[in-house]
Amino acid sequence: MKMTQLVAPTLREDPSEAEIVSHKLLLRGGFIRRLAAGIYTFLPLGLRVLHKVTNIVREEMNRAGAQEVFMPALQPAELWQETGRWNVYGKELFRIKDRHDREFCLGPTHEEVITDLARNSIKSYRQLPINLYQIQTKFRDEIRPRFGLMRGREFMMKDAYSFHTSEESLDKEYKNMYDTYCRIFDRMGLKYRVVEAESGAIGGGYSQEFMVLAETGEEEIFYCNKCDYTASRESAGVGKWKTGDAPKAKEKVKEIHTPKIKTIEEVAAFLKIKPAKMIKTLIYETEAGPVAALVRGDHALNEAKLKKILGAEDLKLASEKVIEKVTKAPIGFAGPVGLKGVKIVADTAVAVIEHGATGANKKDYHIINVGYGRDYKADLVGDIRFAVRKDVCPRCDGGKFEVMRGIEVGHIFKLGIKYSDKMKCDYLDENNKEKPMIMGCYGIGVGRTAQAAVEQSFDKDGIVWPLPLAPFKIAVIPMNSSDQEQLSVAEGIYKELGAAGIEVILDDRDQRAGVKLKDIDLIGIPTKVIVGKALKDGKIEIKSRKTGETQLVKKEEVSGWLKQNASS
Repeated sequence: MKMTQLVAPTLREDPSEAEIVSHKLLLRGGFIRRLAAGIYTFLPLGLRVLHKVTNIVREEMNRAGAQEVFMPALQPAELWQETGRWNVYGKELFRIKDRHDREFCLGPTHEEVITDLARNSIKSYRQLPINLYQIQTKFRDEIRPRFGLMRGREFMMKDAYSFHTSEESLDKEYKNMYDTYCRIFDRMGLKYRVVEAESGAIGGGYSQEFMVLAETGEEEIFYCNKCDYTASRESAGVGKWKTGDAPKAKEKVKEIHTPKIKTIEEVAAFLKIKPAKMIKTLIYETEAGPVAALVRGDHALNEAKLKKILGAEDLKLASEKVIEKVTKAPIGFAGPVGLKGVKIVADTAVAVIEHGATGANKKDYHIINVGYGRDYKADLVGDIRFAVRKDVCPRCDGGKFEVMRGIEVGHIFKLGIKYSDKMKCDYLDENNKEKPMIMGCYGIGVGRTAQAAVEQSFDKDGIVWPLPLAPFKIAVIPMNSSDQEQLSVAEGIYKELGAAGIEVILDDRDQRAGVKLKDIDLIGIPTKVIVGKALKDGKIEIKSRKTGETQLVKKEEVSGWLKQNASS
């Protein structure tokens, strides 16, 4: 490929639409262009990178024994209604109707479709296990599309689904996919960590995320400084407190007038105590009725953990009307003392607060000197909050959490029979009895992985692609466009490398040397072959994008040197 033929409109300034480095560089380097919020066109350079990602994914999935399929993006509502997700998935689901007024959605994921395929194609235990995957476009109506390919409304994804007759078989395939994902991200040259994760809308009993490490990553990764425990912020557990050993408050409960003061920060400042001494009471609505959730004033409640400890399907913050009915007070004055007719769930850190402060369930009043066991009790005590740095590790004795940042690029799930049971995806076992198939699910964000590679590896001049993902491995640059000898030598090197099957681009533009070098650095080509002043001495300059190291190689030896050192 020659630069004069390539559609790669580079930009000198950061686009106003971009917030993070990788998004800015993909736009500036001419890899993508925005069509609408969360919707992007891949230009030739971007598509080449996308193909690099999909080729590695496809090769390793095939190597792992999975079979590729391609399912429709347009999915009938009836399938989603079978699992109950049509009503609970939310506004992120693109819903449409055809000319006959039948309801469909644009698939954000394919659990229902693949389960329908399996129940109509697999009848006997002899046909199991199987693993089917696809690389396909997904659609999610994000409330706030942002960060380019990181959180879009239309995006490319590899999703795989496995079907089994036993938990042991699922465990084996889950480990197979775990190892496969490690090979995929190793081959891409990415630094990553595998973390315990929340399954979210996909569901299932256990899942892990693959996180590309990046200082500017959008997600926090919690890891123990003593053992190998690693988890996402959403799923990181916290070492348990022994609530039976909770200290007892010695001072009597006292009511304090706090007019028009509602927030934790305001109340703590008014009472001259630390937020850690506050007992924050949040009222939720569930299918079983209202729930009061208690967390420390300086902690944040984790709704996924709360749902799990309650065994709830539906969970949402209570309306103002419900809060007033439960607490007999307006929003901002709820507390556990004297609270009746509602289930109380306390975080373990709350149950050890001595002389705490909380709402009095009375307008413009709070109470102090509150202690667990003496002044209130909870129906359930457990870990219902987000972890913070220096929290106690839940797995080992004495470990503390440290935090790094990362970008989720892959997620593997043990689904169990969540979908197969509801959709009657059964097989006949050895005794000719029907049983639901046990499922696993394994996803990789293809475009997200490409952008994560940029977020992990860049410098002041632009992208520094890992070699396996670079759109071209080598750029040949004649420095003086009017020098016929430079042009001739550069084109000779370009043709010889191309004939050898090496991905090479020739910058044959009639531009200043500085412009060419800046563009090639911005695009992130791993190796620059600079045909310039050294040609007078019969030498060519070869420069590494990653290290900045320069080699002067004899003109006649350049192609051989590049084949050996810069093409694989």
